[in-house]
Amino acid sequence: MTAATAPSPTSTAPPPHQVWKRARGLLIALLILVIAGVTFAAVRSGTNYGHLDPRSADAKGSRAAAELLKARGISVTVATTLDEATIAVGPDTTLLVTGPNLLTPAQQRRLHEATSASTGRTVLIAPGPAAASRLSPGVRTEPHRPVSPLPPSCAFPAARSAGTADMGGVRYTAPDSTATACYPSDGTPSLLILKHRADGDTVLLGSPDLLHNERLDQQGNASLALQLLGSRPHLVWYLPSLADPSATSDDGSPDNNNDTNSDGNGGKTSGEESGFLDLIPSGWLWGTLQLTLAAVLAAIWRGRRLGPLVVERLPVSIRASESAEGRASLYRKANARERAAESLRAAARTRIARLAGVTAREAHTPHVLLPAVSARTTTAGDDLSTLLFGPAPADDAALVLLAEHLDALEREVRTS
Repeated sequence: MTAATAPSPTSTAPPPHQVWKRARGLLIALLILVIAGVTFAAVRSGTNYGHLDPRSADAKGSRAAAELLKARGISVTVATTLDEATIAVGPDTTLLVTGPNLLTPAQQRRLHEATSASTGRTVLIAPGPAAASRLSPGVRTEPHRPVSPLPPSCAFPAARSAGTADMGGVRYTAPDSTATACYPSDGTPSLLILKHRADGDTVLLGSPDLLHNERLDQQGNASLALQLLGSRPHLVWYLPSLADPSATSDDGSPDNNNDTNSDGNGGKTSGEESGFLDLIPSGWLWGTLQLTLAAVLAAIWRGRRLGPLVVERLPVSIRASESAEGRASLYRKANARERAAESLRAAARTRIARLAGVTAREAHTPHVLLPAVSARTTTAGDDLSTLLFGPAPADDAALVLLAEHLDALEREVRTS
């Protein structure tokens, strides 16, 4: 009888073939999701472009500005290498550099040599301290400020015609008295125009926001963008790339250490150091996010029980005595005397606690259960503690003797 009331032993791990049968459905579903996500991301990655890309219709893209320039007769050419950009420099060309901070120091010096001798226009988007010092020597940068509508506050015709525009970001100062400073933020300009000795000029724009699709129709952004980029018949839209072969110079790394900027909305601008995630196409990021969400939902579906338990009728009824004998045989085969003894003691403590007026929560707490049982039995305190909370029996005979003493103790408490 005592063995029949003992708690069930710890279940053994299922065999590998059972684990595979249970998990194969989920694994197949996850495999299908992975294949679908990778395929979807690969297909879309060829049509998605990055920030300030004239081919991108995203909120941070610049397709709207490029289309307006084309409508005015300006040819727009995309360049992704320094060789393409420097070859295109000329008197009838505006060179827009969207990420000057991505260029290595050697690339920056080479670009400056090509543009400083040109009578064309060079527009630099948010160059940081190191990039500004190489691409426009003498110019100093000031900490960025949030992008907001600002008046031009200068005599530059394009700025006066455009009026208020979304400006801010990095601010610039130049010792050259011929430089034109516009759109001051906290007293320091965020648009600086430097005249070249060859009648060309360099424009430093503190923030790219006015070129974004989402802001082009606000304030005087479109007017200012078209006048800055459309002053020459040809526009070369240079998108620096880390895959550019010319980047493998002596130092071999982009000059990003001190060129970290922020746009007015707390996001990265083209003048900011690019992390690993910035280099991954947006399609892959969205695919990974979808796969992660699907995996979480699948885990919730498989791990959470929805609704009440369903009672299943057993095909065969097994007598309690047979179940107890089978469990006892398993204990004996495994030589698990310690486990068997603990099961006997735990079951006995639970039953005796009810008889002694001790709650089920405190039935296995020695300093609560032992005094209550001592008051109802003649067994000494030390013997009682050894019987209910003692060590495992040394052999099978001691285990049988333990079961008999526990039965005797329970009878004594019940009849006291």
